[in-house]
Amino acid sequence: MANDEHVAILKEGVDAWNAWRDKDPDFLPNLSDADLPEALAGANLSEGDLTGANLRGANLRGADLSGADLIDASISQASLPGANLNRANLSGAALAGADLREAGLSRANLRGANLGVANLAGANLSEADLTGALLSRADLRGADLHGASLVEARLFSANLSGANLSAALLFMANLGGADLRGANLRGANLSVAHLFSANLSGADLAGANLESAILMDADLTGADYRLSHPRRIRVASKTGRGQAAELAHHRCGRARNHCR
Repeated sequence: MANDEHVAILKEGVDAWNAWRDKDPDFLPNLSDADLPEALAGANLSEGDLTGANLRGANLRGADLSGADLIDASISQASLPGANLNRANLSGAALAGADLREAGLSRANLRGANLGVANLAGANLSEADLTGALLSRADLRGADLHGASLVEARLFSANLSGANLSAALLFMANLGGADLRGANLRGANLSVAHLFSANLSGADLAGANLESAILMDADLTGADYRLSHPRRIRVASKTGRGQAAELAHHRCGRARNHCR
């Protein structure tokens, strides 16, 4: 449970809160399970315990939440452009519809988080753990997901155009209908990923692992999928019977249409 004194100080306003934090930077606030005020732009909440806190619809623009514990927190529809959430623990958090443009989420724990329809355009998610996260229809244009774990993540109809997914782990990820135009997927692990009807035109897939990936009706126009090792790619037919394609080292060059 939250410390009542800490909640009371925060409700006095961001200036009073930040001044209190500045007096003892090493003191860690406890705001767990509390209903927090909406006006929190620029607040210093770093390293705080906000487990289960209610921040739905809050204005956290430019706030510092680095290293904070936000497990199961309710942050849906919140405004967080430019917020610092690096190393934050957001596992199981509700972030549906949140505005996270240009936010820092490097090495954040987002396992099982709900980020459906969230705006993450230009966000830094490098080396973040998004295992099992829901990102359906999320806006990830130009986001940095280098080295991120997206195992079994649900990214159907997400916009990942121009995103950096190099060396990302996308094993069994659902990218059905996703927009991956011009995305950097160099060295990414897309084995057993579902890419049906995905738009991969102009994407860089050099060195990516596409073993057993499902690419039914995917658009690979102009994509570079030269592979560092032979792989088996499953290109399922509309009847579901499918076929396998062997792509040897650098043999395919640039795709003209669908991988066959």
